[in-house]
Amino acid sequence: MCDIHERRVVLFDFDGTLANTKDAIIQTATRALLRHGIARDELGDVSRLIGPPFPQAFSQVYGLSAEEADAVTSDYRSMYATLGLEAWPLFDGIAQLLQDLRSQGKTVCVATSKLQSVLDRALADEGIRDVLHLAQGKPSDKPFTKEQTIALVLAHAGATADEAVMVGDRHHDVEGAAACGVPCVGVTYGGTGDYAELSAAGACRVVDTVGQLAEVLLGKGN
Repeated sequence: MCDIHERRVVLFDFDGTLANTKDAIIQTATRALLRHGIARDELGDVSRLIGPPFPQAFSQVYGLSAEEADAVTSDYRSMYATLGLEAWPLFDGIAQLLQDLRSQGKTVCVATSKLQSVLDRALADEGIRDVLHLAQGKPSDKPFTKEQTIALVLAHAGATADEAVMVGDRHHDVEGAAACGVPCVGVTYGGTGDYAELSAAGACRVVDTVGQLAEVLLGKGN
């Protein structure tokens, strides 16, 4: 899409897109799953949990019942809450990119399946809350899709689909955006989704670095 840099509203996923949360999520989820009887050799690629919302992700990936998924999520939340800045460091260049987008007059938002209370803490820790116009996470652990989150941000921003672009690292971001009529730029620098996953889901562009993302969103080098 040649008009990406002209769109006035930019929505970012958080995990794997703004912040390097992969290790903390995997380590914490692994501990929680092991405590609830999942054998280590049954874990497989725990990074599959990054993207879909909790607790539903534990059912989707590991086939847990709703009750089991709730219990694992409760333990996960308790452990994750003890973490500090090391749990969500921004990728190099992200803080500057957000500032540059804001300086261009863009409406800069977050649309994530991360729990709202955790998102608020992470944004405050990283000192970027004031750069954002909106930061929408999942209100609770009740089912709430990425499509719903993106639609809510668009409504609050007073934006139509053709004024917005989504940025995310997993197919859930691309598909949720598409359901709202919004194109999505896929990113691979978080080490979660790859080019095959993102392009197959319908990403309009896939970039490997924050620098490349800046070029796409700011219209540099086009």
